[in-house]
Amino acid sequence: MKEFDLIGRYFSDGGHTRKDVVIGIGDDCAVTNVPSNQQLAVTTDTLVAGVHFLDDAPAKSVAYKTVAVNLSDLAAMGAEPAWISLSLSLPTVNDEWLSEFVDGLYELTQYYSVQLIGGDTVKGPMAMTITAQGFIPPGSELTRSNAKPGDWVYVTGTLGDAGAGLDILQNKLSVAGEARDVLINRHYYPTPRVAMGTALRRIASSCIDVSDGLISDLGHILKASGCGANVHVDKLPLSRALTSAVDNAQAIEYALSAGDDYELIFTVGEEQRGNFETSMGSSSVKATCIGQLTGQVGQLSLLKDNQPFAPTNESGYEHTF
Repeated sequence: MKEFDLIGRYFSDGGHTRKDVVIGIGDDCAVTNVPSNQQLAVTTDTLVAGVHFLDDAPAKSVAYKTVAVNLSDLAAMGAEPAWISLSLSLPTVNDEWLSEFVDGLYELTQYYSVQLIGGDTVKGPMAMTITAQGFIPPGSELTRSNAKPGDWVYVTGTLGDAGAGLDILQNKLSVAGEARDVLINRHYYPTPRVAMGTALRRIASSCIDVSDGLISDLGHILKASGCGANVHVDKLPLSRALTSAVDNAQAIEYALSAGDDYELIFTVGEEQRGNFETSMGSSSVKATCIGQLTGQVGQLSLLKDNQPFAPTNESGYEHTF
């Protein structure tokens, strides 16, 4: 199948349509309007088969995750997603696989009111690159570098589920029943915390998404902000599925070091803590306070029952299979 036939069959129709897109798929460039008094946030991520997703992963989950990880980056900056472009490399054209891929792509873009505005298709090893763009009011962007000692450390949702799901799929962990399905789905279908990201504007002092594990990603905040942190591992948010699948010690290890959860880690100053707690009162997403920043630059101290805790893996997650 020729490139333009493939684009016309699978990507030209369907999906969400936005009023701020002047020209979408079909020309040499897309043309869009950026709303007044908004800044444009741009992120790009590439997912490669055998590196970022399993070779036999369902096509729907591959598309879903490819979009989700980019929207998660926008969420971590406090941006409202608007447009994506997709570069798709495939070794062969498989109609059934592509149909499922498009279903996953449009399911997430429809939900977040995001329009696919262009991209490219090539023959080659299976890989997907998405560039996502979104809007942030001037001066309200979230970064990794504005935290300070005394700020409180929070995390959304639960941690470690996606890592356990991956281990199940790779036959490294045996889990049966509902917990198995929940953990695998958390690996295949992460939830970008877009609404939380926009709610944290002007409240959080720093923010990052959890792609490589809490230890690794919180470390990026500590380095950028010149801080340390005390984190209480007994306060880590663990799902019922994870704690029913493994013992508490192993659940903590997953929560600290496993990647692909795409939750948000963020910090809130004492002066904003009341505003934050009030704003979260009506939120459907739980945020858990797990520790506090210190002035010990770059030092992450893990505590359990207020005693030093040494994890098995101190380096975080690496996207290799």
